[in-house]
Amino acid sequence: MGQAGEVVPEGFRAPAPALRGLVSYHGYDLRGLAPGRHRGLPSPYLTFVVTFGPDLELERPDGGRDRFAACVGGLHEVAERIVHDGRQSGVHLTVHPLAARALLGLPASELATITVGADDVLGVPGRELAARMADTEDAGWDARFAALDDVLLRLLKRDATVPGAELRHAWRALTAPGASGVGELAREVGWSGDHLGRRFRAEFGVGPKVAARMARFDRARRDVARRAAAGSLALADVAAVHGYADQAHLAREFRALAGCSPSRWVEEEVRAGMSGGADDPDAGLGPDVGSVQDDPAGRAPSSAA
Repeated sequence: MGQAGEVVPEGFRAPAPALRGLVSYHGYDLRGLAPGRHRGLPSPYLTFVVTFGPDLELERPDGGRDRFAACVGGLHEVAERIVHDGRQSGVHLTVHPLAARALLGLPASELATITVGADDVLGVPGRELAARMADTEDAGWDARFAALDDVLLRLLKRDATVPGAELRHAWRALTAPGASGVGELAREVGWSGDHLGRRFRAEFGVGPKVAARMARFDRARRDVARRAAAGSLALADVAAVHGYADQAHLAREFRALAGCSPSRWVEEEVRAGMSGGADDPDAGLGPDVGSVQDDPAGRAPSSAA
């Protein structure tokens, strides 16, 4: 893909207070790149992208392409391929899966493995958001984030049904570093392993082990990006820190989830400024804010359901 051309300073800002714990914002504006493809990697978050430059162009597995001014995607286990002509400009919103009902009006499972236009999910507000963001082509990040806050605050369903305490605890436990096994977690919440798996997939669209795998990979690839930026990419250390058996295990996970080796990802994405990699995805998504918070005392719920 070549080296990055003009990289306009990125925009980071916490969303409006009522949205914190539900979504975070990461603005990007990359210009002058060599035309090519960017990998949208699996992560434990839903993806919501709104552009203010060229439309986002996704390459489907069958070779066809979809174009979006704004789109929403669920949890996915394989990298998405984003085709670009040398410019990528927009805001990437990281949406917590536990917040999908409150913010998008549906459970995360309804978007699993797919990416659709924002208007298909949000209707008129989705079209409004795309139009308002397009109008910020010559504006700054403050105007873009203000448009996001305005539309998302109107979308926010404060009385939306939220996943039960058992599922909230299960998600937090499984996606945290050093996650416990599914069997142990099921006993904590008072469910059988099969019941936990069914309820988990019905809410999030992936099974418990897949969620834990994606969360660990997301932490590892961000660590890879940070180390590469610092000029010290020790993959064996990354593997050890994030609980992989060895460097070969980490490399297999990269090939399975990113479609390439860690070193190739660094060369093609991180060094070209396209990884989004070292930013903190949890900014504004902590467990103690918003409508998706855990038990304040940190206790595991118990249910006979």
